[in-house]
Amino acid sequence: MKRLVLRTGVRWKISIAIAGVGALIAMALSLVVHNAARVSMLDNARDVQMDRVLLAQRWYETSKNKDPRFNTKINDPALPRSLQKLMREKRRGTYVDEGNGGTPDIWAAVPLSNGDVLSLHTQFAGRSATVMKDLDRALIIGSVSVVFGGCALGVLIGGQLSRRLRKAAAAAGNVAQGNTEVRVRDAIGGVVRDETDDLARAVDALTDALNERIEAERRVTADIAHELRTPVTGLLTAAELLPPGRPTELVRDRAQAMRTLVEDVLEVARLDSASERAELQEISLGEFVSRRITLLNPDVVVRVVHESWVSTDPRRLERILFNLLTNAAKYGKPPVEVTVEGRVVRVRDHGPGFPEALLREGPSRFRTGASDRAGTGHGLGLTIAAGQARVLGARLTFRNAAPEGMATPLGESGGAIAVLWLPEHAPTNTGSFPMMPLPD
Repeated sequence: MKRLVLRTGVRWKISIAIAGVGALIAMALSLVVHNAARVSMLDNARDVQMDRVLLAQRWYETSKNKDPRFNTKINDPALPRSLQKLMREKRRGTYVDEGNGGTPDIWAAVPLSNGDVLSLHTQFAGRSATVMKDLDRALIIGSVSVVFGGCALGVLIGGQLSRRLRKAAAAAGNVAQGNTEVRVRDAIGGVVRDETDDLARAVDALTDALNERIEAERRVTADIAHELRTPVTGLLTAAELLPPGRPTELVRDRAQAMRTLVEDVLEVARLDSASERAELQEISLGEFVSRRITLLNPDVVVRVVHESWVSTDPRRLERILFNLLTNAAKYGKPPVEVTVEGRVVRVRDHGPGFPEALLREGPSRFRTGASDRAGTGHGLGLTIAAGQARVLGARLTFRNAAPEGMATPLGESGGAIAVLWLPEHAPTNTGSFPMMPLPD
């Protein structure tokens, strides 16, 4: 069962994290401030209540009229037990009864000289309650403001980090596509130095190390192939002097195969060095492909759907066609078909198709894709074709048609299909692309 993966950006992760932390901090501070303010106001209310009771006590004891004043009561039966205990000990005190309605009751009581108890009972309401409501409203508004402010700050910080990471990923992608001159550190820019710069420097160092290794391997391969040219040429010359016979034919065949291999390795080394330049000519693509394929393999069926004039290097284009046809003849089955439609050339056979490794990773030297192909090739043909296509500024893709009995909407069933996409604007002799005039 495929696992569902939720993709989110760094910007929103940072925003959510900052907003969550801000919400927790705001909630904690709000609770602390609310409780501290409430306790302070209750303490103040208890002090005020006690002052009123003491004032009522002085009035009661000095007055001839023994009526309690200021809403006080004598021996109130509802007096809380804690205050009753204090009264028995001849001590004065206050008490806060939270009650069930949410509004606390403030009690204050003092013992009188005749043994009675004078008490005052009021609710914590009025101005104090209004102040608490205003404070709670201010705390809520402040908490919401902190959360939204944290989100905005997270978007700002996360957006900057996300942009740097996207630039780094794009630069690394360019490096992976073969643009080894690209530097991730230069791509991300910026004045502030953070972990992104450390990652960029590590990727750049890795790129430099890989480039040095690839260049060293290319030089070694080219040097070996170059050194082999002379003895292989001498071997071919010596083979021509052998007497006729089956052993002579085998020696000549293997010597010619070795010479072809050496030339292919040298060509791959030149293509890898990126020193090759196209010599452009204006050609009629359909007519050129038909004429060249007729000379290379008359059995191949050529169909020109739409003719087009292109600016390309005829020699390199012929080399690509030759390698694609050779690969189809070796590993495919007839009929081999070539279709020209505008700037697109398709070469198709009806064999088992390209190996999965080639479709997934592209052509690779010295890999034919199957163990049963030993002795029939070295995997250089498609590698050279792809390299020559890059010199032309073209794109060479590989895919397989549907298996037999499973035709696609285009009517394809079985076989390998190589598609060459020639560019609309061919590269110049210097390897760059021409500047197109801007429209008026």
